[in-house]
Amino acid sequence: MVTEEEMRAAMIGGLRLHNAPILLLQYSPEWPMLFGREAERVRATLGERVLQLEHVGSTAVPGLAAKPIIDMALAVADSADEPRYVPAMEAAGYVLEAREPDWHQHRLLKGPDTDINLHVFSLGCPEIGRLLIFRDWLRNHDAERDFYERSKRELAKRTWKYVQNYADAKTSVVEEIIARARAATNPI
Repeated sequence: MVTEEEMRAAMIGGLRLHNAPILLLQYSPEWPMLFGREAERVRATLGERVLQLEHVGSTAVPGLAAKPIIDMALAVADSADEPRYVPAMEAAGYVLEAREPDWHQHRLLKGPDTDINLHVFSLGCPEIGRLLIFRDWLRNHDAERDFYERSKRELAKRTWKYVQNYADAKTSVVEEIIARARAATNPI
């Protein structure tokens, strides 16, 4: 669980209060198209600095209700080396919103005209692997996807001071699903 102090330290420009339930929408076939458009823009902006770019999160799972925000995972050589990629992204209209050096050197950028979370990590970061295991498992296991959606819908009804609090509340369910996915793919 991320504390308010940790959120405040990570967020550039300060925290945004939510103080409301979370809006979840039924899956939209537009989401992969929005990802594709943003992926093209990121690749055009950064060129060979893009070492991996993936559609992750709930909008990447057909049939899963989600917040209408496209989550993307971008791997660069060194996410802590902001001068190597942030100025180019800012010139293209992206905004650096979060810097978390203690959590995989994570950076978060928002898009110029599409509601996205562009999560930037260094190539080989284990968090990218976690995101992909979770996404792929939900894509291929309807019962797990339905379990996750039920859990999200129940939590989304509550009033959350910050959206991060909602994300943190889902952690145990996410970890439970990832554990089953890893056990099934690595049964040793």
